[in-house]
Amino acid sequence: MNILFITADQWRGDCLSTGGHPCVQTPNLDRLAADGVLFEQHFAQATPCGPSRASLYTGKYLHNHHSAINGMPLDTCHTNVALEARKAGYDPVLLGYTDVFTDPQQLIVDDPAMPSQKGVLPGMTQVIPGEASDLPESNALPWVADLQAKGYSVPEGFLGVFKPREASPQGGLTSAPAQYSVEDSFTAFLTDETIKYLSKTKDQPWFVHLSYFAPHPPFIAPDPYHSMYDPTDVPRPVRAATVEDEAAQHPYLEYLLHHQRGWGIHYQHEAKNNLKLDDKDVLQARATYYGMMSEVDFHIGRLIAYLEETGLYQNTLVVFTSDHGEQLGDHWQFSKFGYFDQSFHVPLIIRTPESVAKSARGRRVGAFTENVDVMPTILECLGVAIPQQCDGRSLTQFCQDESPANWREEAHWEFDFRNFNDSEGNIAFGLKPDQCAVNVIRGRRYKYVHFKALPPLFFDLDKDPNEFENLAQHPEYQGLVLEYAQKMLTWLMRSS
Repeated sequence: MNILFITADQWRGDCLSTGGHPCVQTPNLDRLAADGVLFEQHFAQATPCGPSRASLYTGKYLHNHHSAINGMPLDTCHTNVALEARKAGYDPVLLGYTDVFTDPQQLIVDDPAMPSQKGVLPGMTQVIPGEASDLPESNALPWVADLQAKGYSVPEGFLGVFKPREASPQGGLTSAPAQYSVEDSFTAFLTDETIKYLSKTKDQPWFVHLSYFAPHPPFIAPDPYHSMYDPTDVPRPVRAATVEDEAAQHPYLEYLLHHQRGWGIHYQHEAKNNLKLDDKDVLQARATYYGMMSEVDFHIGRLIAYLEETGLYQNTLVVFTSDHGEQLGDHWQFSKFGYFDQSFHVPLIIRTPESVAKSARGRRVGAFTENVDVMPTILECLGVAIPQQCDGRSLTQFCQDESPANWREEAHWEFDFRNFNDSEGNIAFGLKPDQCAVNVIRGRRYKYVHFKALPPLFFDLDKDPNEFENLAQHPEYQGLVLEYAQKMLTWLMRSS
């Protein structure tokens, strides 16, 4: 059996045409879903990238792997999907990045890796030559070199490669096309390198982790994808009438809206200025984001076509998911630092090979599934024992047109805002680092958000699907708030 484990970065779970999105066209992922299983209520366990990918690769919740923010090392006491796959004789290879940081306990004094603590997920072999780094900035250096060899003029710095070909005074901030062609984009480069690697594997079973950077900002797409979607046709952002109305929901939300973080939507735009974007810029950013998705879909189609042409597809387990979502202007935010569903609902498609008995084809699963389930699923398909550390459960029964017993009734996620600080290094609200944890439990109807040192939130999703009204202090809902607080405590105790 071969494994093709594909991740996109910052791909919202509602952005698949087979999932009913009114604009996005993803014909190749739609076809993959028709040949596999689409998990409609799938959620990431953390944001931003580093903590989320730590959960994805280890099968552990954030409160167990403790890599709470980007740059916080992942302790080598935790095994991961790559290390476990090696027990079945695979050499898992990486094309892209994993966003984990080297455990400094494993480094010697004066080790060159110590200052940055950058590394590749243990057990992964990096295929593309270049700096041994899991981060997109360094991992993109071979792509940048390839662009320069082809005659592109690439400005200094990683962000410079995303400078548009031309200014667009008539359009929104992200309307201009990329300077590179669709054949030369980062997505194309990683896909080409994957196909090159597969062409050399011959008859030996392989494990490929293809980690795309898109549709992560800066939002920019090559021609024709930059203009594939008309900003006047895209869904308008889901948000309160004013920033002030939105911010009134909770102290954390008020702070976040006025101190936005993350990569800017344009290579020269800073996230702290997101509230200065006008409607034209916001709608264009949404259109460009969708164009980036369609470009990724195009290249995934190329890869699947190669597998079919070479006879590899029928014996390949294909997994497609994302590390987390993107607010995309919803609730007056971009990036992924809120508690709303848009930041955590992500796609999951699993296509099992022909050798898996009773494989389901075209099934849509509405049960709550989580990214911690991905590692156990891959390992069970490989016939490798699932480590006791895993908080997730295998999804193979869903892929065999069955339903596992005693499946979870809610989805769970967490994040930590200890690095939300001012110019003097003071954490938001004057909190200490260990007071910045946030836990969320999200059921069919109700959603409970627990802050370690701030008031909670409670939403009735039947009456308020867009999460505008916090009912945590509403007398009518006090019994339910207590019930969900107890559910949260029980979940933490059982999984710790």
